[in-house]
Amino acid sequence: MLSRRDLLSLAPAAALLTISGPALAAPRRVISVGGALTELIYALGAQAELVGVDSTSLYPAAATKLPNVGYARTLAAEGLLSLAPTMIVATEEAGPPAVLRQLEAAQVPLHVLRAEHRFDGVLDRTRRLGDLLGRPQQAAALSQQLQTEWTASRAQVTRLAAGHRPPRVLFVLSNAANQARIAGAATAADAMIGYAGAVNALGDTQGYKMLSPEAAIAAAPDVILATTQGVEASGGVDGLLKLPGLAQTPAGQHRRVLVLETMALLGFGPRAPQALAALARGLHAPAGTGQPA
Repeated sequence: MLSRRDLLSLAPAAALLTISGPALAAPRRVISVGGALTELIYALGAQAELVGVDSTSLYPAAATKLPNVGYARTLAAEGLLSLAPTMIVATEEAGPPAVLRQLEAAQVPLHVLRAEHRFDGVLDRTRRLGDLLGRPQQAAALSQQLQTEWTASRAQVTRLAAGHRPPRVLFVLSNAANQARIAGAATAADAMIGYAGAVNALGDTQGYKMLSPEAAIAAAPDVILATTQGVEASGGVDGLLKLPGLAQTPAGQHRRVLVLETMALLGFGPRAPQALAALARGLHAPAGTGQPA
């Protein structure tokens, strides 16, 4: 039998075991590569575990104060590893592949989530992140909330789109170099245009293509859809309409330009229901108005 003196001598060691045990495991250090994933992490209440984000993580504003690891498609392993992450979450758009292999070699858990341009993908990513971050109950509650909001937005689309021809929409993605691309099928913009009860003016053209006068005029859009960041880079709506061919389209002639924040519109994150409602209000507004009501 141990004496009182022996028991007292073991007390500090026992206390140390208690303090360093599983209950106080080291906190996660998470890097999020993808603005929509970052938004979901905040929506799940797990933002305290974030130690870095990519350049598309602009919402909420607090995310912009975190260390930035660069653009999702042109990551550098050194920048990521310098933050000592215990987990990296990304969409399948992350790269380049050589960097992903370096992360794998460094034995940093990298979880690549599918970047599907559909609402069901939002729910899938929410549940997956909930599991990875140990927040399955929060993920279940958020998924239910998002489903309710999406159903309401879809009902609003049905009401707004009734009784008139679906508008033809041309999505223009521009940058400060005055280079612009337009979105065809199998893109996030095309999916949102369809969800909003409108028609992509590029028809069956797949993916993105460079904007040209011929392509813009042939598309003959009723509405030009753009992002806030793209319009700012172009010098405002007037600058946007100076891009090749846009002023000669029906949308350009009537200045029907609808502008939404990039990740809200294209990210398929937790703001997708609100973005859909705003998009539908703008697209189905009476002629002569181009902004969401």
